[in-house]
Amino acid sequence: MTEAVKDLEADLGVQLFVRHSRGLRITHRGHQFLRHASTILSDVASARQAFAGEAQETQGKLHLGMTSLVAGYVISDFLAQYRRANPEVEINAIEESSEYLEHLLIGGELDVAVMMTSRVTERHALHTEALDVSPYRLWMPMGHRLAAQNSISLSDLKDEPLIMLNIDEMEQETVKLLSVFGTRPRVAFRTRSVEAVRSLVATGAGVALLPDLVYRPWSLEGDRIEARDVSGALPVVQVGLAWRRGSTLSKAAREFIDVAQSHNRISGS
Repeated sequence: MTEAVKDLEADLGVQLFVRHSRGLRITHRGHQFLRHASTILSDVASARQAFAGEAQETQGKLHLGMTSLVAGYVISDFLAQYRRANPEVEINAIEESSEYLEHLLIGGELDVAVMMTSRVTERHALHTEALDVSPYRLWMPMGHRLAAQNSISLSDLKDEPLIMLNIDEMEQETVKLLSVFGTRPRVAFRTRSVEAVRSLVATGAGVALLPDLVYRPWSLEGDRIEARDVSGALPVVQVGLAWRRGSTLSKAAREFIDVAQSHNRISGS
């Protein structure tokens, strides 16, 4: 033991103990080293516990639902994180409308859904938890007349041709916004493809009102898309989790909810 301590002191280049006739007294450097050693031992114990728990990995099935926008722009990162943490779980995922996902959740055919929780209608039957909030903004091509204005209002869009995204109730929300002018908006194009919206806006076919979560500054062709805030009471889109009230969640479902919540905190959403 004495030789081992001497070897350790020689290796560290510091004196850990003061030796006297009645034994040893730990030095200040010795106390510092003790704190580091305790931390190392604690980390090793945690690592052992983690590996020991591998034999009890979460198993079973996760029945997961998502809407189109969620599938394309929200879920990929934390679903990948969930797969890495739970490789033994079989994931059955479907993409459907919000209305049909609510039906499947209430019927017990889905464990959890990632969807636009701001549009959930069956709130008495479903528990929801928001993960992200995204405001609507105006998309336009470079050089558009509105891009130079200090402030843009909904009235500025009255005569603008609009590119409508017809998924997840996006079109209904836009029409409701512009209905205050007493006439239906000038719809230049309807599509279920966000990439088509980008291309059409970038080439000057029209403007679009869409939540910021799907905004990207370039179209597939490499053309620039500008985005501006619009003054007034514009809605926001809440993306979040939904599951049936009172249901007993499986371990696989609870793990998914934990991962989604954790990913939301890490990403700062």
